[in-house]
Amino acid sequence: MKAAALYSAAGSLLLTTLAAAPAGGAPGTPGTPGTAPDAAERHGTAVASARARAAGIDFGPCSADDVPQAPAGVRCGTVTVPLDYAHPDGRQIQLTVSRARATQKDPHNSKRKVPRRGALVFNPGGPGASGMYFPLVGAVPQWKRIAAAYDLVGYAPRGVGRSAPLSCEDPKRHVKAPTASPTHPSEAYKRQRIAQAKAYARGCAQRSGSRLRFYTSLANARDLDVLRAALGEDRLTFMGASYGTYFGALYAAMFPTHLRRMVLDSAVNPDPEKIWYRSNLDQSAAFEERWADFRDWIARHDDVYRLGDTPAKVQRSYDTARERLAGKAAGGRVGPGQLQNVFLAAGYYDDFWPSRAEALSAYLRGEPGKLVELAAPSPESAAGTENGSAVYTAVECNDAPWPADWRVWDRDNTRLARVAPFETWDNAWMNLPCAYWPAPRQRPLDVRTGPGELPPVLILAAERDAAAPYAGALEMNRRLAGSVLVTERDAGTHGVAGGPNRCVNGYLDAYLLADRLPARHAWCAPRPEPAASGGPAGEEARRDGLRGKAGRR
Repeated sequence: MKAAALYSAAGSLLLTTLAAAPAGGAPGTPGTPGTAPDAAERHGTAVASARARAAGIDFGPCSADDVPQAPAGVRCGTVTVPLDYAHPDGRQIQLTVSRARATQKDPHNSKRKVPRRGALVFNPGGPGASGMYFPLVGAVPQWKRIAAAYDLVGYAPRGVGRSAPLSCEDPKRHVKAPTASPTHPSEAYKRQRIAQAKAYARGCAQRSGSRLRFYTSLANARDLDVLRAALGEDRLTFMGASYGTYFGALYAAMFPTHLRRMVLDSAVNPDPEKIWYRSNLDQSAAFEERWADFRDWIARHDDVYRLGDTPAKVQRSYDTARERLAGKAAGGRVGPGQLQNVFLAAGYYDDFWPSRAEALSAYLRGEPGKLVELAAPSPESAAGTENGSAVYTAVECNDAPWPADWRVWDRDNTRLARVAPFETWDNAWMNLPCAYWPAPRQRPLDVRTGPGELPPVLILAAERDAAAPYAGALEMNRRLAGSVLVTERDAGTHGVAGGPNRCVNGYLDAYLLADRLPARHAWCAPRPEPAASGGPAGEEARRDGLRGKAGRR
């Protein structure tokens, strides 16, 4: 599952019937709750949490590597955690943390002081995404009431950024472009990608060594409890998005008495049978539906983009661009793979629809500049991109068994690509190193809580979310007793909290600021569709507008 951005408001895994039972993992590997070694890790977590509470966090100015150009109110520090919780006196690693203190100022009444409600810790997902930027969200209007009551706390999970960073290959190689992206790959291409997956898995082991096995969702949940203690919080208030909802649910199951409030936004399906092989098949199927939504939107704005007045015609325009880019890369850097990546992002966030449609329209008119600007890999971000991918791969591969037989992958993805070609094979290639993973696999925790075991949990979801298909939110709601689901109907943006939907934000504010939840599943109308902009017709209108302004001077 890719990382959820901090939503457009802040500036901007997953067909069961096709999948065979994953193989390649041993039951009861170290650290799996319910097994004997877990007792040592529970003890290690308690030891680490006690030490963290005593030490606290020495917050000071943020470095450029942590939060570039951080305002004075945002401070940074570190918290120390064991690499291996079964050995809390062994090797230690440091996680970077950021914080903005609660303003305690009512944004609607400057004379009223707002009571502080503790720290709100946020994780944006991934695996592999950093939450270090989260305190900046307090400047966004939709978040000011929450920022008044809570210290906004972000952090970089283990492996991410400067938090004991992971790497699997040279960053320059990771962003090598242009690349291919066949929807129905040949046998020769499959053999090439198998070789690349094996090499990547070997690189993870070579560059990370013996610590590779300790980058897991269970470790992330334990780290969260140490962070809670370091912040001086007896009970945690946590908000997780995307993948952050999964280890948030693990935390709730592992530390139920340490939880005060929890918001799970765009919930991942926590069913152990879905972690993570089947989850990625589900995600690929869902992206096909979201790609259909995007094509329908473009077709309804054919007067702007001229890419076709039906979804089928839009698909032909996209396929034409893929074929041209396969023959000659735009700007020498944008091939079919880069085109796929930039349009996949539009499956996450419909705010991206106008810019992608405009870039495709311009490219087919012989103007590649906008597409190159959007899609060409950036050398400046290569190290961060490679690091995020390394953590994503390590956590997903370590978390659960995966099929070790290529024939299982080939069968399942070939079948799925017949009905969902948009994302299927690219998703398979991204995860294929897990078939050849050199570290032990864990068995996923069966997340379930009974009535009264947890404080009520708020789950937020968009009905047509592709990155975290809606069935996952329903399953999360069933497994966490007393949780309440709020659904943004007929919408597909990944990450709905603090965005433009006032209905969703109303439920979020009521929960975090007044401990109120709806009595049952609540529904919100969808956010407005993005407005069409750019394209040949849009450009003509813009020029006409400029001419009009010039004439009035």
